Amino acid sequence: MRVLLLGSGGFLGRYVAEHLLADPAVQLTALGRGDDADVRFDLSNGSPGALTRFLNAVHPGVVINCAGATRGGARELTRHNTVAVATVCESLRRSGCGARLVQIGCSSEYGPSQPGSSTAEDAVPRPGGPYGVSKLAATELVLGSGLDAVVLRVFSPVGPGTPAGSPLGRLAEAMRRAMQSGENELKLSGLGVQRDFVDVRDVARAVHAASLSAAQGVVNIGSGRAVRLREAASVLARVAGFGGALHEIDTPPGRGGPHHVPAAAVHVPAPA
Repeated sequence: MRVLLLGSGGFLGRYVAEHLLADPAVQLTALGRGDDADVRFDLSNGSPGALTRFLNAVHPGVVINCAGATRGGARELTRHNTVAVATVCESLRRSGCGARLVQIGCSSEYGPSQPGSSTAEDAVPRPGGPYGVSKLAATELVLGSGLDAVVLRVFSPVGPGTPAGSPLGRLAEAMRRAMQSGENELKLSGLGVQRDFVDVRDVARAVHAASLSAAQGVVNIGSGRAVRLREAASVLARVAGFGGALHEIDTPPGRGGPHHVPAAAVHVPAPA
């Protein structure tokens, strides 16, 4: 199976590439902006005609799009997350390769959810910011393209190399700095926020499975369980060997001061 991977240099793209390369039945071509890509191409600026010519030359059976941006202003996010996907869809329609498209979406397309609730694929999307809006627009482009396509709405991917701009990435970076400087206290904000964390390696396996399946439309990729950041911070502190105290600095009114979170407050079962 010939697979064209777009955005191979990103957090998700690297793990997807690693997983696909482990499958001897996959012939992988990586396209991206970095020097480590097989072919350098910037989807946000490249023309559909150029990408069409490349598709006709490679003739992949599957195109996986992991490219995009998570940070920046509305114009930049739109260019990387929406315009780029419009280029992919138009190029695939022009091309004669007939490839299946696996588009990586995001749970931010749904917008905020009520605590204790779960979000199904048929939930009405109500993104609360420009990132979610740009990703939802990309999903609508894919679903309306007429292509053989599936959109995987990934919740909060975590794992080695988690970006510093993500909630857990910020926690890890703050903890790393505290340990390097010998601090025995760490003040953190936003620990009451809940996230559905999913291992990035499980995301890579889901992408591989989606490329082989006949599923279409939107498929959620997550653990199905929300975790508060304070719980994740406690687990991270234990795993990292941080023996200090974690203090919340934005405790809701009525709690009577900062909330102390012991580093070993959360039990995590040993891996099977």
